[in-house]
Amino acid sequence: MRISDEVIKRASALSSATLHEAGGKIGALPSAIKPISPEYKICGRVTTVQSPPSDNLWLHRAIYEAEPGTILVVDVNGKYEHGYWGEIMAVAAHMRGIQALVIDGMVRDRDQMIKMNFPVFSRGLCIRGTGKDFNAFGRINEPIRIEGIQIHPGDLLYGDGDGCIVLPAEKAEEIVKAGEEREAYEEKIIADLKAGASTLDIYNFRR
Repeated sequence: MRISDEVIKRASALSSATLHEAGGKIGALPSAIKPISPEYKICGRVTTVQSPPSDNLWLHRAIYEAEPGTILVVDVNGKYEHGYWGEIMAVAAHMRGIQALVIDGMVRDRDQMIKMNFPVFSRGLCIRGTGKDFNAFGRINEPIRIEGIQIHPGDLLYGDGDGCIVLPAEKAEEIVKAGEEREAYEEKIIADLKAGASTLDIYNFRR
């Protein structure tokens, strides 16, 4: 199932926390994965990458296999302490029309990527280089798993300063609609609080 551009546009008006709650608390990627610049916000379809540990050759390949407009979501098999991605790859990805990178690992060249406005979400920064093993096993556009979260090609990924969430493609529209309803409800709560109400009364927390 392909998520429509209209659903992506609606999702982009929400937040990671709203979508997480609206979906029944599903899809939150590890909290360590954060944007390299706090103002980044991304929303789009996923291209998945399973990378061998300590090696980034499959990330180079993914740049040229990914559908333009998608977000690369990368698992590095738990070997975090390498700079899997940097300025050169960000320029190449930008030229290919790739929207952003989300990696369960580390990157380098932070300042250069911020300057060129290529959004990257990672576990942090590391200058340690990677290998280029032509015999190492990797996968592109096949299901991957990041700390228990199953991610399929074409799923919806939303990322902001709070973190990232992945929504299954077949449930994305339903969850986005629930998220819109949740935000409307919270706007009413905020109005009530500003009018003098308390959270204890609004949520019936008094005993």
